Order: sequence, then structure tokens, then C-alpha cells
Amino acid sequence: MLKVSSEWKDYECIDAGNGEKLERWGEIILRRPDPQAMWETKFDKAWTKVDGHYHRSNQGGGYWDFQTKLPEYWTVSYKDLTFKVTPTNFKHTGLFPEQATNWDFMMNKIKEANRPIKVLNLFAYTGGATMACAKAGAEVVQVDASKGMTQWAKENMKLCNLEDRTIRFIVDDCLKFVEREYRRGHKYDAIVMDPPSYGRGPNKEVWKFEKNIALLLEACLKILSDKPIFLLINSYTTGVSNVVLGNMLKTSMLPIYPNGKVETGEVGLQITKNDLILPCGIYGRWESND
Repeated sequence: MLKVSSEWKDYECIDAGNGEKLERWGEIILRRPDPQAMWETKFDKAWTKVDGHYHRSNQGGGYWDFQTKLPEYWTVSYKDLTFKVTPTNFKHTGLFPEQATNWDFMMNKIKEANRPIKVLNLFAYTGGATMACAKAGAEVVQVDASKGMTQWAKENMKLCNLEDRTIRFIVDDCLKFVEREYRRGHKYDAIVMDPPSYGRGPNKEVWKFEKNIALLLEACLKILSDKPIFLLINSYTTGVSNVVLGNMLKTSMLPIYPNGKVETGEVGLQITKNDLILPCGIYGRWESND
């Protein structure tokens, strides 16, 4: 199933093609590489009138070319959530707008539960899912190996006016943290994770999606409560099908929690110039039927 984040007002995917995408973040126009945009498009004047253009380097990585002096950061809002945005050295901006469809799903499930919900957000990055779940009324523990991204998430908490909510920010290796939570006897009603293709923990722990995802999922099952409401996996790992995520959830979750269903698919963004969709990643989720 394809999920498209179509309710943005502060974000717009204007055009995409030739390996790049043209985006509006608030009032600022950015041009960035996107390997999924393999089709041809005409580079019209809109592609040249940008505030920032990220160029790929033949040696790997790349650099920003700014035609406008941008502020150190600015903000964009999605419904009643507000996030800090700024171009990073790795072409990213600190936010993945296609994930808004998952935020909506999680917020709805938390509100429908009509009871206290505790959420664990793994590989939390700048805390988009954390803020969505906290805004919906959940207690959230978010874990990420990066101190910098965790600090960014704390800034997003303030921008969303969520300082009065129960949010714990943990800098740690996600798998080690989950294993410790099991030994402590801590339980969660919902888990969301966005594991990278490759990464390192704060103590140089190596993470490889294909090697470690099954182990992490197994560990997460041990800390789910008796009545969980969802378990959501996001992935941007090239070559991994959403069917794989579905098979993993069906063989691990359904035997333990049969009163639920598994759904998988892609997340994407509507391109406003035409009727095309820019695919941005995959998801797999188990959700309760209660």
C-alpha cells in the first residue's frame, strides 16, 4: 500500500527527476539529490531559482551552494507540530516530510486507545515521531546514538510546546538499550523504529540493517506490554522490500498478538508539478484491532 503525506502546508515537493528533487520548506526553496527520481524531467527556470543547491561530489558526499544567505535555521509546521529545519553537511534538513503519514497513524492509534500509552522511539533522529506521539498524549522514550540529533530533538520539543509532557531523551545504542529495558522489566505499549542501513552506536557498535533488524525485533517483542497498540518499522535501506518487513512482523508478532493485523507498503510525496509520486521509503506495521 502506498501512503502519501498530502496534508503539508509548509512543505512541498515541487518537482523531481533526473536524480534530483526541488522542494519548498516554508518560504525557502532547496534542490537536493534523490536517487529514486530516476525519470526525466525538464529543468525549467524553477530549478535555477533556488536558495540552496546540494551538489554530489565524485569523491563521495557533496556540498551546498547557497544563492541566498539563509538563517541558521527556520521552522516548518505540520498541523500543530513545529520543527526546526536547517541544511546539513549530508544533504538532509533534519526532517523527513514523507513520515507525516506515519505520524498521523500513530497519533490516531494513541488517541483511540483512550488510556495511558507508553511509546519507545528507536533511532529517533530529531524526534518527529516522538513529538507526534507526545502531542497525542503518550509518554515517550526516544533513543538515538547521536548527541547532536538528540539535542535537535529537544529543540523540537520546545518548538512543539511539549515541555510539560513526559519525554525521555536517551543517547545510546538502540539494541543494547532494549536489552537493558528487558532486564529492568520495563514495558511499552507501542514501538516505532527507523533503523539506518548502516550506523555506529556511541561506543562504535556496528549496526547493519540486514544483519541486525531481526535481532532487534526479537528483543522488542520482549518489552511489549500485554496490550500493545502498534509496532512500526520504517526503512530507507535500498534492496529491502516492504514484503520482507511484512513477513517478519507476521511470523513474529501475529503468533503472540493474533488480535491485530500487519500492513506494509511505501511512503511517498505528491509532486505538485504533475500527478507523479516520489517514493521515499518503506514501512511495515502491526496494529491492534482493539
